[in-house]
Amino acid sequence: MDSSTPTTLELRDIHLPEPISWWPPAPGWWFLLGTLLLIILTAFLFKQYQKKQALKKQVLAEFDTICTQFQHDKNQTALVQSLSILLRRTCISFYPRSEVASLTGTAWLQFLDSTSREKIFNTEYGQLLITAPYFSATTSLDIDAEQLINLCERWLKTQPDKNHGKAGTKP
Repeated sequence: MDSSTPTTLELRDIHLPEPISWWPPAPGWWFLLGTLLLIILTAFLFKQYQKKQALKKQVLAEFDTICTQFQHDKNQTALVQSLSILLRRTCISFYPRSEVASLTGTAWLQFLDSTSREKIFNTEYGQLLITAPYFSATTSLDIDAEQLINLCERWLKTQPDKNHGKAGTKP
Protein backbone atom coordinates (compact mmCIF):
# COMPACT_ATOMS: atom_id res chain seq x y z
CA MET A 1 0.00 0.00 0.00
CA ASP A 2 1.18 3.24 -0.98
CA SER A 3 0.82 5.88 1.64
CA SER A 4 0.71 8.68 -0.87
CA THR A 5 -2.52 7.65 -2.54
CA PRO A 6 -5.62 8.21 -0.57
CA THR A 7 -7.75 5.20 -0.12
CA THR A 8 -11.48 5.38 -0.23
CA LEU A 9 -13.53 3.33 2.04
CA GLU A 10 -16.42 1.52 0.56
CA LEU A 11 -19.21 2.82 2.76
CA ARG A 12 -22.88 2.44 2.12
CA ASP A 13 -25.18 5.42 1.76
CA ILE A 14 -27.08 6.65 4.84
CA HIS A 15 -30.54 5.10 4.97
CA LEU A 16 -33.18 7.01 6.89
CA PRO A 17 -35.88 5.11 8.78
CA GLU A 18 -39.40 4.92 7.40
CA PRO A 19 -41.61 7.92 8.33
CA ILE A 20 -43.67 7.38 11.44
CA SER A 21 -47.22 6.34 10.62
CA TRP A 22 -50.17 8.13 12.20
CA TRP A 23 -51.87 4.80 12.89
CA PRO A 24 -51.93 3.27 15.44
CA PRO A 25 -51.59 6.23 17.76
CA ALA A 26 -49.26 6.13 20.69
CA PRO A 27 -50.73 5.12 24.09
CA GLY A 28 -50.70 8.74 25.21
CA TRP A 29 -53.13 9.70 22.45
CA TRP A 30 -55.47 6.84 23.42
CA PHE A 31 -55.39 8.07 27.01
CA LEU A 32 -56.12 11.63 25.89
CA LEU A 33 -59.04 10.46 23.73
CA GLY A 34 -60.47 8.37 26.58
CA THR A 35 -60.16 11.27 29.01
CA LEU A 36 -61.85 13.65 26.56
CA LEU A 37 -64.76 11.23 26.03
CA LEU A 38 -65.12 10.78 29.79
CA ILE A 39 -65.24 14.56 30.30
CA ILE A 40 -67.90 14.95 27.60
CA LEU A 41 -70.01 12.12 29.05
CA THR A 42 -69.71 13.54 32.57
CA ALA A 43 -70.75 17.01 31.38
CA PHE A 44 -73.77 15.55 29.55
CA LEU A 45 -74.91 13.53 32.57
CA PHE A 46 -74.43 16.50 34.90
CA LYS A 47 -76.53 18.69 32.60
CA GLN A 48 -79.30 16.06 32.58
CA TYR A 49 -79.14 15.84 36.37
CA GLN A 50 -79.49 19.62 36.67
CA LYS A 51 -82.57 19.60 34.43
CA LYS A 52 -84.15 16.85 36.52
CA GLN A 53 -83.45 18.71 39.74
CA ALA A 54 -84.90 21.91 38.30
CA LEU A 55 -88.18 20.12 37.46
CA LYS A 56 -88.45 18.67 40.95
CA LYS A 57 -87.71 22.06 42.53
CA GLN A 58 -90.39 23.65 40.37
CA VAL A 59 -92.96 21.05 41.44
CA LEU A 60 -92.12 21.51 45.12
CA ALA A 61 -92.25 25.31 44.73
CA GLU A 62 -95.73 25.04 43.21
CA PHE A 63 -96.74 22.76 46.08
CA ASP A 64 -95.54 25.40 48.56
CA THR A 65 -97.55 28.04 46.69
CA ILE A 66 -100.70 25.90 46.98
CA CYS A 67 -100.10 25.43 50.72
CA THR A 68 -99.49 29.14 51.24
CA GLN A 69 -102.68 29.98 49.35
CA PHE A 70 -104.61 27.54 51.54
CA GLN A 71 -103.15 29.06 54.72
CA HIS A 72 -104.33 32.44 53.46
CA ASP A 73 -107.89 31.65 52.35
CA LYS A 74 -108.66 28.30 54.12
CA ASN A 75 -110.62 27.14 51.06
CA GLN A 76 -110.53 23.34 51.29
CA THR A 77 -112.23 22.81 47.93
CA ALA A 78 -109.63 24.90 46.13
CA LEU A 79 -106.87 23.07 48.04
CA VAL A 80 -108.10 19.62 46.99
CA GLN A 81 -108.59 20.73 43.39
CA SER A 82 -105.14 22.34 43.23
CA LEU A 83 -103.43 19.30 44.75
CA SER A 84 -105.24 16.96 42.37
CA ILE A 85 -104.14 19.02 39.38
CA LEU A 86 -100.57 19.26 40.68
CA LEU A 87 -100.32 15.49 41.15
CA ARG A 88 -101.64 14.89 37.63
CA ARG A 89 -99.26 17.43 36.07
CA THR A 90 -96.35 16.01 38.07
CA CYS A 91 -97.07 12.48 36.86
CA ILE A 92 -97.28 13.65 33.27
CA SER A 93 -93.88 15.33 33.71
CA PHE A 94 -92.18 12.46 35.54
CA TYR A 95 -93.65 9.46 33.70
CA PRO A 96 -94.49 8.69 30.08
CA ARG A 97 -97.53 10.70 29.11
CA SER A 98 -99.06 7.77 27.21
CA GLU A 99 -99.16 5.70 30.41
CA VAL A 100 -100.42 8.40 32.78
CA ALA A 101 -102.66 10.90 30.98
CA SER A 102 -105.59 8.54 30.44
CA LEU A 103 -105.73 7.13 33.99
CA THR A 104 -108.91 7.85 35.96
CA GLY A 105 -110.67 6.58 39.06
CA THR A 106 -109.14 3.68 40.93
CA ALA A 107 -106.56 3.12 38.15
CA TRP A 108 -105.25 6.62 38.91
CA LEU A 109 -105.01 5.86 42.63
CA GLN A 110 -103.35 2.51 41.94
CA PHE A 111 -100.78 4.29 39.78
CA LEU A 112 -100.09 6.82 42.54
CA ASP A 113 -99.68 3.97 45.04
CA SER A 114 -97.42 2.02 42.68
CA THR A 115 -95.11 5.03 42.38
CA SER A 116 -94.99 5.60 46.12
CA ARG A 117 -92.89 3.86 48.73
CA GLU A 118 -96.00 3.40 50.84
CA LYS A 119 -99.60 2.72 49.86
CA ILE A 120 -101.04 6.08 50.87
CA PHE A 121 -103.69 6.82 48.24
CA ASN A 122 -106.07 3.97 49.00
CA THR A 123 -107.77 6.16 51.58
CA GLU A 124 -110.64 8.60 51.74
CA TYR A 125 -108.20 11.32 50.69
CA GLY A 126 -107.30 9.37 47.59
CA GLN A 127 -110.97 9.11 46.71
CA LEU A 128 -111.29 12.83 47.32
CA LEU A 129 -108.49 13.51 44.80
CA ILE A 130 -110.45 11.58 42.18
CA THR A 131 -113.62 13.61 42.57
CA ALA A 132 -112.09 17.01 43.43
CA PRO A 133 -111.79 18.36 39.89
CA TYR A 134 -115.56 18.05 39.51
CA PHE A 135 -116.53 20.04 42.60
CA SER A 136 -118.02 23.47 42.14
CA ALA A 137 -116.30 26.43 43.76
CA THR A 138 -119.12 26.67 46.30
CA THR A 139 -118.82 23.04 47.46
CA SER A 140 -118.03 22.91 51.14
CA LEU A 141 -115.70 20.21 52.41
CA ASP A 142 -114.93 19.15 55.94
CA ILE A 143 -111.60 17.33 55.76
CA ASP A 144 -108.33 17.22 57.65
CA ALA A 145 -106.43 19.46 55.25
CA GLU A 146 -103.09 18.95 57.00
CA GLN A 147 -103.32 15.20 56.48
CA LEU A 148 -104.09 15.68 52.79
CA ILE A 149 -101.18 18.11 52.45
CA ASN A 150 -98.83 15.67 54.20
CA LEU A 151 -100.03 12.82 51.98
CA CYS A 152 -99.34 14.77 48.80
CA GLU A 153 -96.04 16.15 50.11
CA ARG A 154 -94.76 12.65 50.97
CA TRP A 155 -95.64 11.45 47.49
CA LEU A 156 -94.06 14.45 45.74
CA LYS A 157 -90.82 14.18 47.71
CA THR A 158 -90.39 10.47 46.98
CA GLN A 159 -90.81 10.81 43.24
CA PRO A 160 -87.87 10.18 40.95
CA ASP A 161 -86.32 13.22 39.36
CA LYS A 162 -87.41 12.24 35.91
CA ASN A 163 -88.14 8.57 35.39
CA HIS A 164 -88.97 7.52 31.86
CA GLY A 165 -89.11 3.88 32.81
CA LYS A 166 -92.13 1.69 33.33
CA ALA A 167 -95.03 3.29 35.15
CA GLY A 168 -95.10 0.74 37.93
CA THR A 169 -91.45 0.91 38.91
CA LYS A 170 -90.46 1.83 42.40
CA PRO A 171 -88.52 5.09 42.79
